[in-house]
Amino acid sequence: MKEILLGNTAIALGAVTAGVRVAAGYPGTPSTEVLEGVAKYNTDGKISVEWSANEKAALEVAAGASWSGVRAIVTMKQVGLNVASDPLMSLGVIGTKGGMVIVVADDPGPISSQTEQDTRHFGKFANIPVLDPSSPEEAYEMTKYAFELSEKLHLPIILRPTTKVCHSSGTIEVDTEVYQYESEGFVKDPKWVIFPPLSYRRHLEIEQQQKEISVLFSRLPFNRIEGNGSIGIATGGATYAIVKDIVETFKLDVTILKSGAVFPPPDQLYGEFLHRVEKVLVLEELDPVIEEQLYHVMAVRKIERPIRGKLDGFVTPAGELRFENTLDYIEKFIGRKLKSIENKPVIDLPQRSPVLCAGCPHRASFYAVKKAMRGKKSVFCGDIGCYTLGNGKPLEMTDTCLCMGAGITVAQGIKKAEPDANVFAFIGDSTFFASGMTGLANAVYNGTNIIVVVLDNSTTAMTGHQPHPGIGRTIMNTSSPKIDICSVAKALGAGFVKKVNPFEFDEAVKTVREASEKNGVSVIIFEAPCVALVKSHGICTVEECTGCKKCIREIGCPALTVRARKVEINPALCYGCGLCTNICDRIIRL
Repeated sequence: MKEILLGNTAIALGAVTAGVRVAAGYPGTPSTEVLEGVAKYNTDGKISVEWSANEKAALEVAAGASWSGVRAIVTMKQVGLNVASDPLMSLGVIGTKGGMVIVVADDPGPISSQTEQDTRHFGKFANIPVLDPSSPEEAYEMTKYAFELSEKLHLPIILRPTTKVCHSSGTIEVDTEVYQYESEGFVKDPKWVIFPPLSYRRHLEIEQQQKEISVLFSRLPFNRIEGNGSIGIATGGATYAIVKDIVETFKLDVTILKSGAVFPPPDQLYGEFLHRVEKVLVLEELDPVIEEQLYHVMAVRKIERPIRGKLDGFVTPAGELRFENTLDYIEKFIGRKLKSIENKPVIDLPQRSPVLCAGCPHRASFYAVKKAMRGKKSVFCGDIGCYTLGNGKPLEMTDTCLCMGAGITVAQGIKKAEPDANVFAFIGDSTFFASGMTGLANAVYNGTNIIVVVLDNSTTAMTGHQPHPGIGRTIMNTSSPKIDICSVAKALGAGFVKKVNPFEFDEAVKTVREASEKNGVSVIIFEAPCVALVKSHGICTVEECTGCKKCIREIGCPALTVRARKVEINPALCYGCGLCTNICDRIIRL
């Protein structure tokens, strides 16, 4: 049976077909749809599927399931692996029992991430095999194989799709039968308890095992040599599909090295490739991983071949490899211009700055703090989520943004350096549960006078409205205890804790001023649902605009437009939140 599936959905179906029993993850573009896909295919409820509080928790849940003999999958984006790196490094030593696959979606560009980091390095760092799919079809097959490989090696396997694989679609030859197996449950064994002597002994074993895996990967169909030309192109992941397209379109006489199981490197296959060609171009996203592996093989086997790639500056060290720039690199490498397929003009689309949605409660929250602190020395520390967009004009309410949960702890450092400043830390409700509670505990414990503002819009909005522990609903739409952020803040010892609706604007401003005057840690929970979750409240309209444009300068709502020097409100965009009515008495809510 064939189905057209999104890459992430193909990975999900591959896991379900392979008999996964436990699935955990934390939402993050471009990986989010994988866990959602597992939940969709979990029609009989035999798979335990959860959005975990963060990636570290998800990985540890999957580890426990694997040690009990069942197949488990974990999903996250590349920066999420940073959060999960502590258990990952130890898991590479202790090992696994039931097949365990860690899906880590990389984001060349980056399109929706704060970094372009390359997960292949984590595989080398933790001595964990890495599979790098080049298409949704291959992602499906690799996922199934990854569970088998994990059980053969007793190691977790990293599957590293990139954005183009995650969010493109392909025709998948779907298996109709789900792999069936019996689990004996958790069997007590000293090997599941990590101790220094065990780590030393296992390190020696793992280094030997890496050599054995390299031999295995040299014979794997995901790694192969195509063509017979004297010019070689080494590539992997989604870039392989682009290179293959160019080679076939222009009928180039080249030899392609496709590296799909990229760590440990398939050294035997690399050696064979190098002996076949006279020179090599390496095209890969993001870092020169394959390129460095080829240099290593040449050094060990005393092979000399000129290699062009990222290390010598021939290929850009950052950003995506698309058809256009990949074609440019190949043309420059072979020394001739290739005929264009179609001479279509390139259209420069107008640039649009990222902006909070019309009616977004975060805009009201930011504006309330801005108005309350006007004229006072203040620093506003941000975090990862929709509210990062508060950094743009005219709000300019995000002065720092490092990583998830860092807003609260960065605020503590700034307050210590500048005791006379009013230092705020903005954090979302999902992020608060993911990595904000530790920072809040740290601030209370160390007596830092900061104001923590939790922007509670009742969802994980940035990644597609996934539930979290504060909602009382799971990914499988079952009820769960709703963890109250206000109660958590009080339990952690915050001296001032208050919940307020940011659209009750005067009360919101009053609350901010009150919090800023308190000693110790103050916590404000601005609670109002994301506009995508609730019905419109009507619309606002401008009566006899004077053209001062104060409303645009103050809040920058995209529903506010200017025509003939007068402000109008676009009824197709207006949500009727009424924030603008607090700025101008000529604006009314209908």
